[in-house]
Amino acid sequence: MGGADPESHTERLLVPLPDPAPAYARPAARGAGPSASANEHLRAWLAAGRSPGRPEVLPAVPARRAMSKWSVGRKPSRTLGLLLLVILSYLVLRRYLHLEPGSCDHKVAQRLDWYNLVPAWLRHRKSGLQANGQHFMLEDSTFWIFGGSVHYFRVPKEYWRDRLLKMKACGLNTLTTYVPWNLHEPERGKFDFSGNLDLEAFVLMAAEIGLWVILRPGPYICSEIDLGGLPSWLLQDSGMRLRTTYKGFTEAVDLYFDHLMSRVVPLQYKHGGPIIAVQVENEYGSYNRDPAYMPYIKKALEDRGIVELLLTSDNKDGLQKGVMDGVLATINLQSQHELELLTNFLLSVQRVQPKMVMEYWTGWFDSWGGPHNILDSSEVLKTVSAILDAGSSINLYMFHGGTNFGFINGAMHFHEYKSDVTSYDYDAVLTEAGDYTAKYFKLRSFFGSISGVPLPPQPDLLPKISYEPLRPNLYLSLWDALQYMEEPVNSEKPVNMENLPINNGNGQSFGYTLYETTIASSGVLSGLVRDRGQVFVNTVSIGFLDYEKKKIVIPLIQGYTRLRILVENRGRVNYGDNIDDQRKGLIGNIYLNDSPLKKFRIYSLDMKKSFFQRFSIDKWSPIPAVPTFPAFFLGALSISLSPFDTFMKLEGWEKGVVFINGQNLGRYWNIGPQETLYLPGAWLDQGINQVIVFEEKMASPVIQFTETPHLGRNQYLD
Repeated sequence: MGGADPESHTERLLVPLPDPAPAYARPAARGAGPSASANEHLRAWLAAGRSPGRPEVLPAVPARRAMSKWSVGRKPSRTLGLLLLVILSYLVLRRYLHLEPGSCDHKVAQRLDWYNLVPAWLRHRKSGLQANGQHFMLEDSTFWIFGGSVHYFRVPKEYWRDRLLKMKACGLNTLTTYVPWNLHEPERGKFDFSGNLDLEAFVLMAAEIGLWVILRPGPYICSEIDLGGLPSWLLQDSGMRLRTTYKGFTEAVDLYFDHLMSRVVPLQYKHGGPIIAVQVENEYGSYNRDPAYMPYIKKALEDRGIVELLLTSDNKDGLQKGVMDGVLATINLQSQHELELLTNFLLSVQRVQPKMVMEYWTGWFDSWGGPHNILDSSEVLKTVSAILDAGSSINLYMFHGGTNFGFINGAMHFHEYKSDVTSYDYDAVLTEAGDYTAKYFKLRSFFGSISGVPLPPQPDLLPKISYEPLRPNLYLSLWDALQYMEEPVNSEKPVNMENLPINNGNGQSFGYTLYETTIASSGVLSGLVRDRGQVFVNTVSIGFLDYEKKKIVIPLIQGYTRLRILVENRGRVNYGDNIDDQRKGLIGNIYLNDSPLKKFRIYSLDMKKSFFQRFSIDKWSPIPAVPTFPAFFLGALSISLSPFDTFMKLEGWEKGVVFINGQNLGRYWNIGPQETLYLPGAWLDQGINQVIVFEEKMASPVIQFTETPHLGRNQYLD
């Protein structure tokens, strides 16, 4: 996959994938009691001459080596049978490897279940990861999970290998990742697993590097992503009850899982792949709306061929209600105090089972208008050490956070609505751009001290550069751009984003929506706007409606006047009890002096790549001395040598979105904390790069670049 040589690609998939190292496995000791310290336990094992770097799990070996281990003199019938199977396998593979690229059969061959071409006694994989007493077991060896979270959809595909090599070099042996349903099925029945969403390529790359994988496929994933990863088109149903056995929800989950699991099943450990465990939903104990729901999700996974160890994952608010029969419970936490409380609870309900912290939060996410949250590296090291001392496996959430590119960020809404910033740096072990941190060096030293074998060398850092300031030279006001857009939706009443009759009946998921109607008098405008609506009389902005401000005064007007409301979906809530109430745009009627307004023209400004293709170069004008906002600004970033990573700084701009060569880098907002946008060098070209900025209120003459990110004023987490 991913442009690999067909012959080497076949050999990699034909035989079991390499066993990652270090795996921290040791032979099982019958009747052995719990050790006083996990670290002492590992060191004692090393002193006895064992190396955790090479687990005593049956190794995966190349096909030729595997063949050589069979003695021809043992059983002639077995030898003959083996030769026939090898010849048959060769003929089948030869048939598929000589197909023309692009042909229908060639595409089928790429999805071929290579596992079934190999005799069972050549695969060497039997029982997979098991929860056996106080220890995890992989085959006949005790196994410690030292994991880290990286989300493929938050990292440019070109940088996946860099991030995973750095994970391996830190001494970790397992990758964990969520799977975002909303990105993979943007429209009902239309699936996207290409490019940056190529889940299979990501999992296979982890295996190639020597990492096991724990997959967290949801369907709900939280993850500070819009609607917790659930597709917004689910909300077209006014009676929708997300995360329950409501028929409208389970029917959609079933169709999604039918497609997703057909991709995941061949990647499981027992099929020769790296996936050793699969999580059932995510933190359901803190939601807990339907007792039949989690058993339904468990059965949905198993019925579609998931055969590896199943896990749940809950924080302190939901652990008591999140435990379910036949599934190993794991915990999410940040402090040593929580560790003691939660592990004691697990012991009381699960008895003697392996302990795992599925999410040890190495930092935290940020919200617009708040501080940049950080967690001291010494505190992280102490807690990681305490988790291992408690005999628990661990997953670092996040090892590398990445970026909420585009409009995918989520939000929280308890006492007040707070949307997440574009950066998902998370103060993680690697920075947003994949650079090393003090946490990385301390954890690498720690894991290296108990690995028993030298860790791989640290990959070099990707270079950064500060490009010369860019001056946009062309401009297109939103009001002039409307004539080039698709025909608006005409409706007697306002229609929320999700229920707009666009995108093949799937509504609008992300971006902005513009509502236009005509008024003949001044007065008080009121209504529910989700999340932020800029109000215009003709082309003049008069203020905003949002969660806090639900009324605005329309000034004196003469005759019939055009009223416009530009509504931004700032991010749907990803955690909490109110996920069913996440429709965006104008919600219900909008009133002028308590009378509902009628006859709307509604424009979808989703700002996908196809959106900008309507604005050919002849549609743009030179920037006037006093631009009319909102507006699009066009400039060119010229790069003479190979492109490198950089950070855009929009000082003097107020609020908007940036697009580079058609890629949506995400939102900026001068209320902070985030002051720079990460621009991956992999998305830049040598030569001319198109830069488009959509700005709502105020623009600067220049866009600046810097080698260093500025994520805002720091606030230490308690």
